Amino acid sequence: MTFPIQRMTLAVLATLSISACAHEHGAHDHEHGAAAATEGTQRATEAVANLQPTVGSPTQGTIRFVHEGDQIRIQGEVAGLEPNSDHGFHVHEKGDCSAPDATSAGGHFHLPGQKHGDPARDDDHHHAGDLGNIHAGADGVAKVDLVLPQKQLTLGDGPQNILGRGLIVHKGKDDLHSQPTGDAGGRAACAVIKAVR
Repeated sequence: MTFPIQRMTLAVLATLSISACAHEHGAHDHEHGAAAATEGTQRATEAVANLQPTVGSPTQGTIRFVHEGDQIRIQGEVAGLEPNSDHGFHVHEKGDCSAPDATSAGGHFHLPGQKHGDPARDDDHHHAGDLGNIHAGADGVAKVDLVLPQKQLTLGDGPQNILGRGLIVHKGKDDLHSQPTGDAGGRAACAVIKAVR
């Protein structure tokens, strides 16, 4: 009679042990998932976009995005442009520059209901990703220095987050009104916006 009781005791202990391990494993997974979600929504103070040329284009450069108070400062240089020319400059939906012409970056980054427009107007009548035009000097280099409010772009917060999205320099000038892209032509260079710190 002692054998069945010992077997039953062992079976109960084994069940409790397995249950405790499963609970511990499940708690670990939950904590890991919460940590991953927190990491994915952390705010950056600085991001960089290393622009690479599309097929047949000499355009390249480096653009930095720096969080300053309630604004984002965008600075850098873009080289390999036509001398004395203007070029559309936009944040695009996807951080994917794999297509030879960078169409893999998708369209302009925008929030629901936004249309393409002039970011210099302080009336929210433009895509979140509309950055206007950059101007290349006689040497074919555009020096970029823009300041935008966080209500347009952020580095990790809310729906305006641009981390992981694409940055595009277009081959032509953005007319700031044609829908949906400002008639800025093809894509000369593409980058993925990545957090630095």
